[in-house]
Amino acid sequence: MAVKPNTEYSERSIRVLKGLEPVKQRPGMYTRTDNPLHVIQEVLDNAADEALAGHGRKIKVVVHMDGSISIEDDGRGIPFGLHPEENAPVIELVFTQLHAGGKFDKGKGGAYSFSGGLHGVGVSVTNALSTRLEATTYREGKVARLVFAGGDVLEPLTVRLAAEGDRKSGTTVRVWPDGKYFESLAFPMLQLAHLLRSKAVLMPGVTVTLVQEKTKETQTWVYKGGLRDYLTQTMPAEPVIPLFEGEGFADAQNETFADGEGAAWCVAFTEDGQPVRESYVNLIPTSAGGTHELGLRDGLFNAVKSFIELHSLLPKGVKLLPEDVFARASYVLSTKVLDPQFQGQIKERLNSRDAVRLVSGFVRPALELWLNQNVEYGKKLAEMTIKAAQSRQKAGQKVEKRKGSGVAVLPGKLTDCESRDIADNEVFLVEGDSAGGSAKMGRNKESQAVLPLRGKVLNTWEVERDRLFANTEIHDIAVAIGVDPHGPGDTPDLSGLRYGKVCILSDADVDGSHIQVLLLTLFFKHFPKLIEAGHVFVARPPLFRVDAPARGKKPASKAYALDEGELTAILDKLRKEGVREGAWTISRFKGLGEMNAEQLWDTTLNPDTRRLLPVQLGSFSQDQTTHLMTKLMGKGEAGARRELMELHGDSVEIDV
Repeated sequence: MAVKPNTEYSERSIRVLKGLEPVKQRPGMYTRTDNPLHVIQEVLDNAADEALAGHGRKIKVVVHMDGSISIEDDGRGIPFGLHPEENAPVIELVFTQLHAGGKFDKGKGGAYSFSGGLHGVGVSVTNALSTRLEATTYREGKVARLVFAGGDVLEPLTVRLAAEGDRKSGTTVRVWPDGKYFESLAFPMLQLAHLLRSKAVLMPGVTVTLVQEKTKETQTWVYKGGLRDYLTQTMPAEPVIPLFEGEGFADAQNETFADGEGAAWCVAFTEDGQPVRESYVNLIPTSAGGTHELGLRDGLFNAVKSFIELHSLLPKGVKLLPEDVFARASYVLSTKVLDPQFQGQIKERLNSRDAVRLVSGFVRPALELWLNQNVEYGKKLAEMTIKAAQSRQKAGQKVEKRKGSGVAVLPGKLTDCESRDIADNEVFLVEGDSAGGSAKMGRNKESQAVLPLRGKVLNTWEVERDRLFANTEIHDIAVAIGVDPHGPGDTPDLSGLRYGKVCILSDADVDGSHIQVLLLTLFFKHFPKLIEAGHVFVARPPLFRVDAPARGKKPASKAYALDEGELTAILDKLRKEGVREGAWTISRFKGLGEMNAEQLWDTTLNPDTRRLLPVQLGSFSQDQTTHLMTKLMGKGEAGARRELMELHGDSVEIDV
């Protein structure tokens, strides 16, 4: 007799995760789990934020014999009095509440004007993933101490008067990471040393020390020359021209950016070696780059291009692209943003759209002035850039010559671009004819092509390759791209590829996500080498538009939000700027077809402001991904899909 499964679904079925339980359940959503470096970095960033705010000059990190690590600073010390609303010691809230911190109120009057901390999950995550955490704070002539275990209070707060030999102010946090949450408890010492050294570089005059008890080794960094000293010591070869360095920050009279927002940079151009590229936002290392790096790229390119045009140096038939300037550039970029928006909790990539204009607006005029004051160096850089452009164009022409003579006729609904340089060319697979019309009008005709798709694309997971072309939409996609369908073990001829970027562009709603999944299924199953070679991307159009009225000297403005979270951040910023509640207008786009050409360009097509995500397998192997996709897209896999949704459905956000 078959056992009847337990299918009860009632009020008791709903579980609410409290306190730090979400972190323990899914630590990978909040930190890296290969080793504990990132949870230690959260504590270190707090110490650095104190120095950034001008309240500390020393940071000391000690790696202890027992595997724990401690971070000391001489900042203001974490407050330990009772919180006026929560009726608990503030220091306890900081370490036990996911969204508690002193970095939400930016600008004048807040505890921190500029800080890396934003999401309010930092040291509470460190605490949740540690077997023990000791926090000691020195302030107001007193010493307060609190001990936690697994995120819970182990030894309640004790406060005593400061004794002789105690620090006047500051914080010490000692952490014992919990091995069950990490693949290895060994600290990557080279990465830790690099991180500490970079903090010293970005805060000239602040002394940063690393002590390893096991080897009795002590390293100390203090830089007075800042970015220049650092880049000089780390770049791969002698620069072709002198280092280009500078900084620019907005003042109180700036109508676009907050007082103090801006960037400092140092750039070197070399002909050999792997370029060194490091960027930071409010001292947080952004290893995956982001919009501040796009601003540096944009500023450098436009300044060099302007110099080349001014001196009539560009040979006929040569077209410059940003990568021609950027290819041999090494740089260190330190950006200050009042309210930074990062991608994910570990803050590897900056997403703040305004950062493009912020950085570019300071870099471009500074480099233009420098080049025109140093014309010989400017001509050397121009020569280097033009050579890179010529090499790139020759490579593109070789690809064209290898094409077979029997090329299929391009689909009539494809609106092609004018250029044949695949390094620059993009094709957008657009949902619907109306959106396709806006995309055609709003695109850059030189390098952007548009292929509108009608209706839902066929689910091709179980379609045989020789039957694919029976479907008109898939036939048109393959012919437009210029690559035949193939499998993961094949070696297809990619010489016919017509676009360097194949971009999926669908509505920001559930139907759009469905079309996106169907197209991703097509590329993973039948064009895997395009994904492997980095040619497939997903465009992310916004869901909301916010129109704000004029305020003071600032004119009326508009902003776009990808989702509810970004919408909340935009409205919070408007409130801080003094805009009256409700004075703004919020529009929700039902689909791409509602956007006019200008809006679609600003939000989705413009390389400087769009969100374009590369499609990658990440840490999954081809076999693991195939197994998962079979569960998701297979026709006979309803049971497996149900099981998958029951296990992981609560980790997905959906907008219905």
